[in-house]
Amino acid sequence: MRSVLPLIFVLALVPALEPAYPHSMFNSAEEFYGGYRVQVATAPEFPQIDEPSQFLIRVTDVDFEEVDMFTMGIRVFYQDLQIDAIRPQLIDGAHWDFDYTWRNPGNHIVKVDLYDAASTGNVLTYTFNMGTQSPFGHIFFISITVGALCFAVLMGYIFLPRMFKPRP
Repeated sequence: MRSVLPLIFVLALVPALEPAYPHSMFNSAEEFYGGYRVQVATAPEFPQIDEPSQFLIRVTDVDFEEVDMFTMGIRVFYQDLQIDAIRPQLIDGAHWDFDYTWRNPGNHIVKVDLYDAASTGNVLTYTFNMGTQSPFGHIFFISITVGALCFAVLMGYIFLPRMFKPRP
């Protein structure tokens, strides 16, 4: 049994030899439309109500090449009512990061208007579903953590004495 432990340890380290890739953020999305790809995300992943967070936007073409500049405006809807708007702005580069404070808990519909002056002159509207942290969200994360800790303690209580018990 004791010779199996180092083997298990070595096998557990095998994934560390593979390249690591970041996970996509939970509160993020992307949409292809009109020859562009627009990605949106928030930092932190679950924004808190009435606390500043960051809105992150990236614009690329269909070949995933970042655009040089773009003009974009944003409209935020909550329960089918527009609650906020950010006027169209000319952004130099492919990234637009700005501070934003969410005022309502739950899901919001964010409509991102990209002004396509280069090819058609039309306004391309991308629609995203963005969520905020509800007051009960902490309870969810805490309950998952407590459940995992209880499972680990129970497995340790059952299996650790067997592993270190002297054999006759």
